Amino acid sequence: MFAVLKTGGKQYKVQAGDMLRVEKLAADAGETVQFNEVLMLGGEAPVVGAPFVKDAGVQAEVVDQIKGEKVINFVKRRRKHSSKRTKGHRQKLTLIKVTDILASGAGKSGVKAAMGAGSVSAKAVEAATPKKTAPKKTEAKAETPKAKAAPKADAGADDLKKLSGVGPALEKKLIEGGVTSFAQIAAWTDADVAAMDEKLSFKGRIEREGWIEQAKELAKG
Repeated sequence: MFAVLKTGGKQYKVQAGDMLRVEKLAADAGETVQFNEVLMLGGEAPVVGAPFVKDAGVQAEVVDQIKGEKVINFVKRRRKHSSKRTKGHRQKLTLIKVTDILASGAGKSGVKAAMGAGSVSAKAVEAATPKKTAPKKTEAKAETPKAKAAPKADAGADDLKKLSGVGPALEKKLIEGGVTSFAQIAAWTDADVAAMDEKLSFKGRIEREGWIEQAKELAKG
């Protein structure tokens, strides 16, 4: 007997003893899961579902959680952007071994239903997993982590917004980079300018706006 089952948006023709790689399931290695979306049962008396065969199922043992082969995606944009981007992806899969095909009685088998790890909520996975009785423990309530306050300039720091093109957002980035006074900016070397360009993500802006010359004047006054 063979069966055609559906999981992860794909269809598979399986028999008892087959090893199969399917979209990642919410199950650990060694667990037994049951596929309830059976489209067809084959054999001496074939049965075709509408769309699924009623009360049929395919049981399988989870062998391991694995990853598929790496897929490389390369994108190149010409002219205006002139950028290149390379991304790699390895699909998460579950290796299973088909142990039994049930023509009927799947609803009363008591085996956990096979569900995709990325398509179901935590509550659904919990509902499908057999519950284990354990003594209740009183746990202290976890405190909600407080958001970190944005860095502020020291009381004696200069008002960096006096520089051309510097607003609150850019001033915040300068402070995060350790720059709090006009004297620091006035003493920047070419290497300092290049490093700060990378941090601010505004290449060439320091030279265009003339920050170093402005900082020298502001530091005097």
